[in-house]
Amino acid sequence: MLHHPSTDSPRRLDTARRAGESSLDLPQLRTFLAVYRAGSFTAASKLLGLSQSTVTTRIRALEERLGTPLFERLPRGVASTAAAVELAAEVAGPLDELASVAERDRNEPTTPSEPVQLAGPAALLSVRVLPSLAPSIGSGVRLGVTFGQPGDLLNGLRGGRFDLVLSTARPRGRAVNAVPLLDEELVLVCGPDTATRIDRARLRDRDPAALRGIPLVAYADDLPLAREYWRHVFGTRPTEQATIVVPDLRAIRATVAAGQGITVLPRYLCESQLVSGELTDPLEPANPPENTVFLAQRADATENHHVTLLRQELLRIAGSW
Repeated sequence: MLHHPSTDSPRRLDTARRAGESSLDLPQLRTFLAVYRAGSFTAASKLLGLSQSTVTTRIRALEERLGTPLFERLPRGVASTAAAVELAAEVAGPLDELASVAERDRNEPTTPSEPVQLAGPAALLSVRVLPSLAPSIGSGVRLGVTFGQPGDLLNGLRGGRFDLVLSTARPRGRAVNAVPLLDEELVLVCGPDTATRIDRARLRDRDPAALRGIPLVAYADDLPLAREYWRHVFGTRPTEQATIVVPDLRAIRATVAAGQGITVLPRYLCESQLVSGELTDPLEPANPPENTVFLAQRADATENHHVTLLRQELLRIAGSW
């Protein structure tokens, strides 16, 4: 979780480095970093497997040693001070590296790690994500995959069912950290026979009434992709309800290719069909809309080496999609 520093002036963190004083205490620093990232003493105690009183004691001791407060106590959680932001920037990298080495070089026999639970849209995971993750899976990461709609998956993330979620809806609230992963270009598509029923001149004038009478095929009842396309291209919302609702974009692609209406799809999913002529874009706007996909993780997630590896790999490979 990202914390905003307080408006207090930053204070130098050199109290513990005076001549003759001992170095900073490693358990205190680990506890500090957990509180800083989790945003509360309660969440940090769960992450560390410590009592809340132990966490409080360690933070107080560290604050006394540094001679400055690190957290401002709030009714719910804590806010990091400027000194905490400075300290986190200094110690986070070394502590994370140390934890990674300890995990990797553990010599005692271990049981197989629990699978990383990844969830997201079926088409995106099947067509883009899973094929690209083959090298990571080969490195020892075990993976469990769940398909679903954004609201259900984000609720599952908050409830601890998933480690990482790819969401086409922007996650809200402090319980989830999310970063933009990629932007999908959205395309209005239909089969060639359906296209002959559309007044393209009227459509190019940005009049969605040109599509009236053409069945709309959608991913969900609230028309998430069509709604974004209509807003961006036509400056309005769809007025027609979906005639067919299918929670899998690949099935929607096959449905409209067979002549059963019109839909909005990410370009990566229909590019080859557009080239072959199986599908057509009756409008082809010069400035097509885009839909952002977010990579989400619980803000209080326990540090897990395999989850971190998978998250870093997703952020790396998304740039090539």
